[in-house]
Amino acid sequence: MAEITSNKAKRIINQAFAKGKELGLKPLAVIVLDAGGHCKAFERQDGAAPGRFAIADGKANAAIQLGMASSKLMERAEQQAYFVDALNGVYGGRIIPVPGGVLVRDKKGNVIGAVGVTGDSSENDVLAAVAGVEAAGLSADA
Repeated sequence: MAEITSNKAKRIINQAFAKGKELGLKPLAVIVLDAGGHCKAFERQDGAAPGRFAIADGKANAAIQLGMASSKLMERAEQQAYFVDALNGVYGGRIIPVPGGVLVRDKKGNVIGAVGVTGDSSENDVLAAVAGVEAAGLSADA
């Protein structure tokens, strides 16, 4: 089974930051989780709030634990808020159901991890996440 290597994780982060710079976004924080939900890499740009680690982790963790982009979980939360509240209990508060958490797939379509981006609007966070994933030669479910 393929995995996200340290080099690919760093490339994802660097390219997400490059996309943020290109779009003129606020300072970002990016986390890359492996298929088991463990942190492979994290970086916070200068000027990004210190609490951004937990937000990026919550977005990415939502994606990997539930097998769907955090934007899809937001849609579910709007219909069944009690369900997402219960999920946060199950996962120790590490679920943030807003856009910015994307699944990462290898060339065969297998889920090999997730990326969480935070710092700008949720929509812009998604753009940065997808740019990073695609630059690493992988595909993103956003």
